[in-house]
Amino acid sequence: MPQASSEATSSGAASGGQLEERIDLSTETTQKIAQSKSLPLADALALLSALEKRCRVGNDTPSLVKVCEASLELCHEANDYEALVTTLKTLSTRRSQKSKAIAALVTKCLPWVVDSEDGFTPLPTAAKDAATNQETLVTELRNITDGKMYLEAERARLTRSLAILKESAGDIATAADVLQDVHVETYGSISKREKIEFILEQMRLTLLKRDYVRAYIVSNKVKRSMLDEEGMSELKIKFYVLLSQYHSHERDALELAKCFHAIYATASAAAAAAASTDGGDDTKWKESLTNTVVFLCLSEYSNEVKDMMERINLDPQLEKIVECKETITSFLKNEIIHYPLPHQAMLESIPAFVNGGETEDASLALKGHWHTTFHTRIIQHNLRVASMYYRQIHTSRLATLLSLTTPETEQHLSNMVSSGALYAKIDRPKDVVRFAKKRCEEEVLSDWAADIKELLGLVDETTYLIQKENMVQSH
Repeated sequence: MPQASSEATSSGAASGGQLEERIDLSTETTQKIAQSKSLPLADALALLSALEKRCRVGNDTPSLVKVCEASLELCHEANDYEALVTTLKTLSTRRSQKSKAIAALVTKCLPWVVDSEDGFTPLPTAAKDAATNQETLVTELRNITDGKMYLEAERARLTRSLAILKESAGDIATAADVLQDVHVETYGSISKREKIEFILEQMRLTLLKRDYVRAYIVSNKVKRSMLDEEGMSELKIKFYVLLSQYHSHERDALELAKCFHAIYATASAAAAAAASTDGGDDTKWKESLTNTVVFLCLSEYSNEVKDMMERINLDPQLEKIVECKETITSFLKNEIIHYPLPHQAMLESIPAFVNGGETEDASLALKGHWHTTFHTRIIQHNLRVASMYYRQIHTSRLATLLSLTTPETEQHLSNMVSSGALYAKIDRPKDVVRFAKKRCEEEVLSDWAADIKELLGLVDETTYLIQKENMVQSH
């Protein structure tokens, strides 16, 4: 333990490991920091380095923090980034360095590289060398904060800042990889909103990188209930817009409909609030509701799809979009739909039809896929309607009703039967399609016995009621 100067005072020697000896070097620290400002940078850093060791060994943490900050300040004022990074690395890796001193080092450097308002946006730089120095300093600060729980919030923000720098340089893959290193969902010192913003940034970069599997995994880190909290509307819309890009790539129409419906529910609420004050803009909710209806019609039929259609059909806002109202009504009726629909061109002109295409050719291919799927869903609807009204029908007649050729009709019937969506048997020699299952004698007799039992029960109940009424009238 070095001897304290005449100006330093001790707080008491350590005794049995109960107390740490602390030497007060505040007066000397103030004097030497003032002295260092009049010296060349190298001499000033040497002077403060010796003082830093005495403060660290003497457990004078407040003075130690002042010395560390003064060392960085001298390097920054001299505009010597190389010395700044070297000093930062040296001070942060000292033996038994205090956590408060390390936190002070990071806190001191942050305003020099990132915007103090949000804590992660890199400060604008004009020269290329300045941008390089900025990235080097951000990288070094990230290395210092690695593994330190008391600096996890700063590490997350610095990681986001480094990702922005990499993206601005055109290196999307590295930017996405940098963000993936931080599992922000496990950090307790960051607010829920900031966590969601970070995860959304991870989703955005992984989608730009075209790593769709990773993007879906990252999306599952966001709890949907958190998005429904007050003040989260903007983040909720952004989340479902990003998620819709993934489902568009996977060509999952039902999930796309759910995403757009979630956006519609949020946008319509915001529009209603705005309308009560200044008239509001209804473009967003109309676009979202139109997308919801279109992709519901593109979804393979199921109870979930029908239930969602019924709920949307009851929405009074749907009346304002005539094309969508007529389309969804047609799909809910048990009637043949003629292709093309009256508003087919309008429904297929929505931007969401081509969103998700990585290139122009991919966008055209995606639009062609949805166009073909739309026709297929109308044919499947018509086949379900035909199976409700006919026990059996000639294949040629069915093809005429569907406006298809006989081979096309057989192909669509086969696909629906294979998927379990419809029961049918085709008798080609007789040119007949049977939609009703052939029942064995036992099934017919069982149904007949059940009907007779129900009829006899009704007769007994009626007889009892007649006798009861007669007894009441006789008295």
